[in-house]
Amino acid sequence: MSLESAPDEIKLAVDLIMLLEQSDIAPETVLAALEIVRHDYENKQRLRAANL
Repeated sequence: MSLESAPDEIKLAVDLIMLLEQSDIAPETVLAALEIVRHDYENKQRLRAANL
């Protein structure tokens, strides 16, 4: 399967990995930041579900 036909979440993951690797950020910092992003998007998802 080529990246062009991959699901959007795979494309986004690849883009994020490339961006983070090019930025030469410590893995611990990346993981901490991703946890913050995860919580933010989980909250957005809950709010969206509550507004339905």
